[in-house]
Amino acid sequence: MRLFSVGIVVALKSEAQALTTALVPTETLVPLADGCGLWLSGMGPDAARRGALALTDAGAQALATFGVAGALDSNLRCGTVICPQRVLDDSGQVYAADRDWRDRLYQRLFTTALPTVFDVDLLSVGRPLFSVAEKIAAQARFHAAAVDMESAAVAQVALERRLPFVVLRAIVDELDDLLLEELQVAIDPWGRPRFASMMAVLSRHPQLLMRLPGLALRMAKALRSLAAAALAAPGLQPAPSAHAVVRLL
Repeated sequence: MRLFSVGIVVALKSEAQALTTALVPTETLVPLADGCGLWLSGMGPDAARRGALALTDAGAQALATFGVAGALDSNLRCGTVICPQRVLDDSGQVYAADRDWRDRLYQRLFTTALPTVFDVDLLSVGRPLFSVAEKIAAQARFHAAAVDMESAAVAQVALERRLPFVVLRAIVDELDDLLLEELQVAIDPWGRPRFASMMAVLSRHPQLLMRLPGLALRMAKALRSLAAAALAAPGLQPAPSAHAVVRLL
């Protein structure tokens, strides 16, 4: 398959399902409409980079990441959609998102009831920030409003290939929310539960059972925001850029 517009990298299967009802296998180019393509990469910068390279090798003329993020700013609530102006990595590298593309998304999302924030920075890190203390330290160092693990890797590929890129994410965990580090071994790289591992973790830490419903509710709220954003801005439609004329969905 040859792409003629945008390649979209998502890390988690649930994120992909917020963008399309099509079956999305892992690490495979999935065609969308009008020459767009989706790549379900799995979590982390290395997986995201492989996905971005695969999409550009297939002809993508712009790159995007789509999914959930964690809040570093205490004002960001679960379900808020962010379209950051810059992406930072934990070495201090800064990547500017395509301004015209972001403006197009702003025009589309402004018409919705979604809480949306555009004039913020997003930090990409190599591993999850589990504790509130880690989140506060990251915000103090990088002054970013939110954090993920994939966007900087995709932005770097876009820079190398001289392509526009953009990020559209929804906040899932707020600043004061604790992530359950013990459960990391119970999910695979695409966010799918490993049931045997899950049962083993819960048998060792039965107190975690009380926190699972809250995690599920936050993720469901963030995914609803992502689905609504995708509906309002089909294919994350970009404006023409200096590098490519791209058309989405």
